[in-house]
Formats: sequence, structure tokens, C-alpha cells
Amino acid sequence: MDVFWTSIQSVLSIVIIIAIGYVCQAAGWFGDKFQGSLSKLIMNVALPSSIFMAMLSRFQPKQLATLSTGLIYVILSVAIGYVIAWAVTRLFKVPKGRRGLMMVAFNGANTVFIGMPLNIALFGETSIPYLLVYYIVNTIVIWTFGVWIIAGDDPTIDGKNKAKFDLRHLLPVPLWGFIIALPFIFFFPKAADYIANGSSFITTTLSGLGGLVTPLSLIYIGIMLKKFGLSSMKIDGHSLLTLLGRFVLSPIVMALIIFTGLRSGIHMVPIFQKTLIIQSATPALAVLPILADTYHSDVKYATNIVVLTSTLFIIVVPIIMSIINFI
Repeated sequence: MDVFWTSIQSVLSIVIIIAIGYVCQAAGWFGDKFQGSLSKLIMNVALPSSIFMAMLSRFQPKQLATLSTGLIYVILSVAIGYVIAWAVTRLFKVPKGRRGLMMVAFNGANTVFIGMPLNIALFGETSIPYLLVYYIVNTIVIWTFGVWIIAGDDPTIDGKNKAKFDLRHLLPVPLWGFIIALPFIFFFPKAADYIANGSSFITTTLSGLGGLVTPLSLIYIGIMLKKFGLSSMKIDGHSLLTLLGRFVLSPIVMALIIFTGLRSGIHMVPIFQKTLIIQSATPALAVLPILADTYHSDVKYATNIVVLTSTLFIIVVPIIMSIINFI
């Protein structure tokens, strides 16, 4: 019952903020250019600040040795997940403009906003270092390989004019928050602690900007829902494939990797195992529609996936928890 209630509360906050965006758009508060401006604000200002502050406040270098096994597991899980997702998009002939989004949705999780509070509620504060293992890999892969895949699937680029390699795709603006945080963490720990936990204008500014990411992303989804119409949010063939990939294939792959490691004599504490499995089944990242809009992909499909995974998450988590507790 506690797991179920925790899932409900995680979803309710998401639904309420999406609803605010929907109602405001219906009331005509937002102009035609607001959507694009909001996307740029999130991608170029709020996200880098959020990632930078999250790294400084939650990551400790001394944890690397004890967390290295989980790090390898997550990397393997994501790598296998992308191979499976690529095969699915080819097997079911997913059209250009959806392929990249589907592959990222299969493997990209909403780790911080949904995954972190849920994980703490389920396993306590001691699970945060284990959660960060998944968060770090998830963040790096999304903002490098994931963005590159979506950009390469841009339907406005024809066969003759293929997307050229762009360093911005490999190192997008949001990931610079992670890159800039590393020197502080490893070489200037006192400065990192001061920025993360102090009361200076730097801390207040970056924390405030970082705090904009999720609410603005969810408001963006609400705007998209109004533009497309709620009736358009339904489970079609491609959406069903994505749901199965996110909620079934992803946690199964992670569980199999952990089980294989245990059979090989590589042991992990139970909370670490459960954290990795739960995080592999959290909803798709909230900024997926913004990435779709940035690279001219199917925004309607991306919005549909975020809404569906965030809604069905309330059912999926209790089921997964029951299974892993039974095992």
C-alpha cells in the first residue's frame, strides 16, 4: 500500500503541473512564439544549472570504488537497450522522425524528478549514491548519444543532405553542467560544497534556475496537449512498443545483468540491485517533446509517450516492487 501511495503522489504532482500548462494555453495566455522560447530557456539555461547543482550536491569521488560494479551494469543495460530499440524500430518499420525518439524513450529515464523522490521513499536516503550511478550514466547518454540519434533522425534532412557531425550534438549545452562540475568535485571540493550547500547568491541563482527544469518541461507538455487535443493521446502501435520497451524490456535487461553478475560471484547490496531495476522502469524524460521540437521530430508522439509513461508509472512500480521483493 505504501508503494502504491508513493507512486500516486509522484504522478499527481506531474499531472497537476501539466494541467496548469494546458489550462493556461486554453485561456490564451501564451503567444505563438512562447513554446519555442520556453524550449530554449529549458535547454540552454535551466538544464545546465540543474545538472551542475545536482552533481555538486550529490556526488562524492570516494564512492567511485564501491559503485563501479553498478556503473558497469548500467552502461551494459543501456547499451543493450539501445541495440534492442534499434532492432525494434527497423523490425516494425518506425518512420523517420519517430525512430530516434523511440530509441531514447526506451532507455532515457526521468531519474531526478520522479526517480529520486520515489527511490528515497522506497529505500531511504542510503539509496541516493546508488541512484546517482544510474543518474550519471542516464544523463551522459541522453545528452550525447541520445541527442545525436534524435538529431540524425531529423525528417527535414533528406538523403542527399545528411546531418553532418556537429560537436554541439556530442556536447550539447545541458551536458556542460556535468562537465563544469567535475573539476569542482575532484580538485576543489570545498568550493563545490560551498556552492552546493552555501547561502551565497551563486547557490541561490543556480538552484533557482535548476528548479525551473521540471515544472517548465511539464508546462510545455500541457501546452502541447492543448494544441494536439486530449483525444489524440492514445496508445497506438508505436506508443505500445515504446511502453513495452520502457516498462518491460528495460527492467528485464537490468535484472538479467544483475542476476548474471550474482551467478558469476559479483555481489551487490540488495538496495543497490533494487534501485537499478526501479530506475530502469521510471517514465520517459520530461524534455523528450522539447528535443523532438528542436530537431523537427514528431512532437505529438513524444508528448504522448511522456504523458502515458508518467500515468502508467503508478501501476508499473508497485508490480515491479512486488516482483523484486518476492525474488
